[in-house]
Amino acid sequence: MTYLVTGGAGFIGSHVAEALLKRGERALILDNFNDFYDPAIKRGNATRLSKYSNCRVCEGDIRDAALINRLFAEHEIKRVAHLAAMAGVRESVGQTRLYMDVNLTGTLNLLEAAKAASIEIFVLASTSSVYGRTEVLPFVESDNADRPLAAYPASKRAAELLAHTYHNLAGMNVTVLRFFNVYGPAGRPDMMPWRLMEATQTGETIKLFNGGDIHRDWTYIGDTVRGVLAALDKGLSYEIINLGCGAPISLADFVEIIKDYSGKNINTVSVPTPPSDPPITYCDNSKARELLGFTPSVSIQEGLRLTWDWYRKFHGL
Repeated sequence: MTYLVTGGAGFIGSHVAEALLKRGERALILDNFNDFYDPAIKRGNATRLSKYSNCRVCEGDIRDAALINRLFAEHEIKRVAHLAAMAGVRESVGQTRLYMDVNLTGTLNLLEAAKAASIEIFVLASTSSVYGRTEVLPFVESDNADRPLAAYPASKRAAELLAHTYHNLAGMNVTVLRFFNVYGPAGRPDMMPWRLMEATQTGETIKLFNGGDIHRDWTYIGDTVRGVLAALDKGLSYEIINLGCGAPISLADFVEIIKDYSGKNINTVSVPTPPSDPPITYCDNSKARELLGFTPSVSIQEGLRLTWDWYRKFHGL
């Protein structure tokens, strides 16, 4: 049996793939190595993964239906971790066609191939951004999540609904995981943890929405990976599950933690929160605890310390 990990050279994908490989599973990594951020980072991840004898890396795009069909035909793919996507809420503003093409049409290609191959489990990565500016706190899966603020969450919510169609008509086991602000070692350079750590070295001024008075539910990569693997191990018919820590922190406090670990100042400036961004993300993870045995164990303080330690080593500081 082979696990297909789309976006497997990216931040979350490479960590999921390596966890599968370490426990002896065969993994097929599919990634298009696009330039949303430095492709060299993803190629480095792929090189590391390719050293495992039970891993194969394929460069390709999920929008290429012929390629997807060929991969399913040539490999004994029985479980899918679909993590490939055009990411970024603000980046999606003005790029609706691209985000819908990758995140919805690409997902359609995978679901069609998965149906034909009679796969066992399909895990679809979604996002806490689908909740928008909901007044229901903490975010709970029973919320309609029908007021997305930008194309990225709209495309992800549409993919969730499409996946239900394949569960309903083809009996596919689909677990949708709504990720909450994943961070950790080897994270994405466009995200706030890396940018703040870079700013301790470069002196760059970082824009803080509403002066840092916005709250995010940061979730450590190790906890997220354990949740993804639990979903890959357990067929749940069709479920949407929040995967987050459940402990929001203000951006201002987040900055202070990194300043303390680095011993450096970070220059910041307050700017208005854009209409694409909600004031808070806050995970109710009781469903994940019940169905997946999910127990996030890394606090934001510990997670940022581990991330800072990795950052220092990565840059030879």
